[in-house]
Amino acid sequence: MNYDDWRSEQETATVSVDGHELEVAYYDEGSGDPVLFLHGIPTNSFLWRNVVPPISEERRVIVPDMVGYGNSSMYDGFDRSLRAQEVMVDELVETLGLDAVSLVGHDLGGGVFLRYAAHNPDAVDRLVLSNAVAYDSWPVPFITELGLPSTVEETSVEELRQMLEETFVDTLSSGDPSSEFLDGMTTPWQSETGLTSLVRNAVATNTSHTTEIDPGAVSAETLLLWGADDELQAIEYAERLRDDIADAELTGLDDATHWVMEDRPEAYREELSAFLLGAE
Repeated sequence: MNYDDWRSEQETATVSVDGHELEVAYYDEGSGDPVLFLHGIPTNSFLWRNVVPPISEERRVIVPDMVGYGNSSMYDGFDRSLRAQEVMVDELVETLGLDAVSLVGHDLGGGVFLRYAAHNPDAVDRLVLSNAVAYDSWPVPFITELGLPSTVEETSVEELRQMLEETFVDTLSSGDPSSEFLDGMTTPWQSETGLTSLVRNAVATNTSHTTEIDPGAVSAETLLLWGADDELQAIEYAERLRDDIADAELTGLDDATHWVMEDRPEAYREELSAFLLGAE
């Protein structure tokens, strides 16, 4: 599926975050017990395009764009931090009338779901964290620099696209991302509004929003499905989470970096399906 096809299948819901009425674009497929997927920065829900099909055969799969990302609201003037994204998730769960959910989060999305699972232990069935931000593991230098206010004035839309493409080339294990992946990860930022939104997203990366969380409050059965060669969110943080979450297991995938679902798509799908669907 290419990005245009993914985007055409998204639905929208309005949520309230800190008094702001924001549109959330989300992909919704399948039926049964719901599984929510959440991306990180600088990506969007399209990140999960190759992961959700086997899950949606047996579950209802809901894949939102975080506010400030993808096809959700991008206008300037609202918080995009992990705390605010957690409010968005809570509002979306309520709007869609969901009860207990399973959660699969990557990067910042993993940090959002870690917060949600710690604050709502009875509402989360299973939790999967992949190369997620946790403790004081973030923000990484690239995101810190991207979040400088001067970036908006000093960087063109085309320069931003080149910067992002180079980042993905440098951080994927293969060093050779598909054109489909690059197009899906960069297209939402290809406007002045998108450029400004990405900078605001980057500046909203607040380490306190993970250091204040006690992973021991998570009661959900948890899988830490990690790209073992990640230099951005090292597997040592997954090991800490495994030790701090009562019911957690760690699976590290070799030859996979931060973008584990792109580097090892088949292995990732197999491990995820076994965890979410194997215990019926």
